[in-house]
Amino acid sequence: MLDVLRVSSKSTPNAVAGAIAGVIREQGKVEVQAVGAAASNQAIKAVAIARGYLAPAGLDLVCVPAFVNIQIEEEVRTAIRLIVEPR
Repeated sequence: MLDVLRVSSKSTPNAVAGAIAGVIREQGKVEVQAVGAAASNQAIKAVAIARGYLAPAGLDLVCVPAFVNIQIEEEVRTAIRLIVEPR
């Protein structure tokens, strides 16, 4: 099962990028979820930064975006799901 990293609008892109890079090194791929425009922005920035972290190791990251419905406090919300893995 994929690790899921949940990103909020207050998430620090560098910290999320470090988490993405760590999971990629350990498990090969990771799922990043974000709800809302600001959180999605932070998630995309984190993926871009993580690419830079992993490039010296010869890993070129790609992400596959999709929508997913998740439940937050008894309310169904639509999130952006990014499957991040080496090319």
